[in-house]
This record gives sequence, structure tokens and C-alpha cells, in this order.
Amino acid sequence: MPDLARGPRIAIIGGGIGGLAAGAFLHRAGLTATIYEQAPALTEVGAGLVVAPNAVRLLRRLDVMEQFLGRALQLDWGWEFRRWADGTVLSVEQLSGVCEELYGESTYVMHRADLLDTVKTAVPGEWIRLGSRCTGVDAAPDGALLHFADGSRAEADIVIGADGVHSVIRSAMTEPTPPEYSGICAFRTIVPADVAPEFALRPAQTLWLGPGRHFVHYPIAGGSAVNVVAFAPAGDYTDESWSATATIEEFHSEFAGWDPRVTDLITAGGVPGRWALLDRAPLRQWSQGRITLLGDAAHPMFPFFAQGAAQSIEDAAVLARCLAASVDDPEQALKQYEAARIHRTARLQQVSHSRSDINHLPDGPQQQARDATLAGSDPLVGNGWIYGYDADSVVLP
Repeated sequence: MPDLARGPRIAIIGGGIGGLAAGAFLHRAGLTATIYEQAPALTEVGAGLVVAPNAVRLLRRLDVMEQFLGRALQLDWGWEFRRWADGTVLSVEQLSGVCEELYGESTYVMHRADLLDTVKTAVPGEWIRLGSRCTGVDAAPDGALLHFADGSRAEADIVIGADGVHSVIRSAMTEPTPPEYSGICAFRTIVPADVAPEFALRPAQTLWLGPGRHFVHYPIAGGSAVNVVAFAPAGDYTDESWSATATIEEFHSEFAGWDPRVTDLITAGGVPGRWALLDRAPLRQWSQGRITLLGDAAHPMFPFFAQGAAQSIEDAAVLARCLAASVDDPEQALKQYEAARIHRTARLQQVSHSRSDINHLPDGPQQQARDATLAGSDPLVGNGWIYGYDADSVVLP
């Protein structure tokens, strides 16, 4: 049984953005945890991400804004949709000033590794156990037993699976459901500012839409680099690993004939990463006894609303609230956490999924109707349900 004077023994599996955010919010709530990370060092693969107001307000409450602002770049413009062939602007939204007025925070872009380092500053260093690869979990009425690759074991009163899309914890507590092939793959690269076209250095999130594909870029690292991520038909490519790579020639071939500004960015980038987007339906349940899931382990989503990391941070804030409020009844706390989060994250999974069809329309009447809709829309206001959400004040079930 836990020593209630010190709180329950909480184990967090995974030291990515979601796992560290869980540790940070538990620390803020006066609880303690151990974070088990399989890697020998805390690093974040991938490239850039958008940090929207719903995530920024939570980072502010972790008192990490000095570190965050030292590495983030504020966007002046977002949803700058352009036509693939000639760059015609279909729609663009002013973010600077408007975001703050609507939601109390700005929208930023940064490298994933910089966000990880920012959140890490809010976690006690002694909580983090590196080189600890969890290979399984055995549930018990009063907790769980964790197994690690080196043969060691650890007992916990509460287990939080924040171990990503290939979650060991998810596999142990839910029915195995293999992901479906989406038919889409993503390319990513980072272009140094000194070889990037001037056009790409503006503080803007730009999305080029074309038949079967779309191409996104925005500056990161204080404007010293440009993050590029692009989506194209996957063919028979099914590797979901973020460490897999393609060739520049393969990347080029997918966007042949596009506006030269797009192909110039591809040329200026280094060897691109490439991964397949595999589809996973929303879970009906992600907590069982004293074990729960968080972030991509619970609700992996396509990146078309740029909310993956933000939803992990929201999960962490709500989970910490629930555990702090019911420290003597962890099972009830985890049920409350799931009930508070599952419908919102499922909705985001669904709208992110449907966006690929909208972005990739072939030229023709449907594409023209979409472009007309974009010209008359206001996504900053229309997505208020995303950006206005406050995980610290949402009413818990």
C-alpha cells in the first residue's frame, strides 16, 4: 500500500513530451512520480511543431515561459493556404494580436526537442530513470508490477502509459487492434535559414494544397531554420518509424511540377525523414484499474490539426488534477480522467483524419468549392473549441 503521507507510487512509462508533462503537472499538484524512459538520454526526434494557445496557457502555469520564449517563435500568420501550382493565396489568418484577444495567448512554433527541454525544467531530475525499457506490466488490485528489458522489476500504485503509438502499456491493457494502412506518408526535413528562400523565413505557417498531397513549412529555432513536413501517397511504404529516411530525389518526385518555391525548399533540405501514417480508431476505454494511457498511447492522431503534443499536455494537466483530488482512490481518479478527456480527443482524432481528404482534392469542381470555402472561413474562430479549452478549469465529471 502507498505511504499516503508521501502519496501513491506513480510510474510514468515514457519520457517524451507527454510523459514529462505528466511529471511536471503531478509535481505542481504535490505528488511524486518516477519516469521510466528507454533511451539513454532525453531527446525528441522529429522536427517542428505548432504550440497553440490551449497548450501555451498550460506551459505558463508550469512556470516555464522564460525557457519557452527563449526557444519559440511567435507566428504572425497562420493557415496561409496556397495553391500548389503557382502559390496563389487561397486564405490566410492574422494570428498576432487576434489570438491574444480571443484566447489570451499567442501561437508559436518551435522544434520538438526544444519543447521537450522546456517541459523537462519543471520536472525534478531525480524522478527520471533513463535506459529503462519497459517490456510489460502485470495488473494487480492495488497497483501493478512493471518489467524491464534488463530483467529488473518495479512496483507501482498507479501506472501512466505515455509510451507513444507503439505503447507497451496500451498493448497490455486493451484488445490488440492492428493499425489500418492510411495510404499516406509524410516527409520531413529542416532547412538552415542561410540556404532557405526568403519567402519561407516569414513568421507564417504556410500550407500548399494540391492533388493527393500537401506541403507545410514555417520557421523554427528563432528563425535560424525552416521546418518542412509534406504528405503524399505512400504506395507500398508502411514504415511508421520516425528514424526512417528517404532520398531527396524521392521527395522531389512526389512534388514535381509544383511551384518552384516548394521544390527549392526540398532541394535546400538535407536527407528527409519519411514515415507512414497508420490509422487507429479512437479507443472506447483507456483506463483499467490503476493503469491508464496518455497522449499518443491513448489517442494517436493525424498531424493535420497540429494538436498531438498539445493534447498530451492537456491530458497531463487533467490527470494530475484528478489524482490530486482523489489521491486515496486512484481507480476513481483514472476513470474521472478518462471521462473528462476521451470525447475531446476522439473528436480531434476524427477531424484530423477527415482533413486529409479535404487537403488532397484533385483539381476540379470539389477543389474549387473547397477553395471558395477557405476564402470565406475564419479557422481561428471556427476552431475555438480547440484553442479556448482550459484543462485547468474544465469541469470534471
